[in-house]
Amino acid sequence: MPIAKQFLKSKPIAKVTFELPAEAVAGAKLVSLVGDFNDWDVAAQPLKKQKDGSFKTVVELPIGTEYQYRFIIDGETWANDWAADKYVPSPVSVEENSVVVL
Repeated sequence: MPIAKQFLKSKPIAKVTFELPAEAVAGAKLVSLVGDFNDWDVAAQPLKKQKDGSFKTVVELPIGTEYQYRFIIDGETWANDWAADKYVPSPVSVEENSVVVL
């Protein structure tokens, strides 16, 4: 499922729904969203567990730019978004970061 983006007519903001499917989290207790928009702060954006086992959150972001992000599962496993708009090399590791384009 692609990233859901709701663009507001009243201001240059998009409500972006980030979701990690149940098969990606393998019974995780906690999933956090970290990225450019929250200074990669693990505590800033926890996702809410859904009835189907997936995790989801909605973030309001200014439009007209791209944001790099990743998920952290149970405080130790980094994961990319299967539905990201694209991927770019991480400046701090050999892995890639997910990107949402607004």
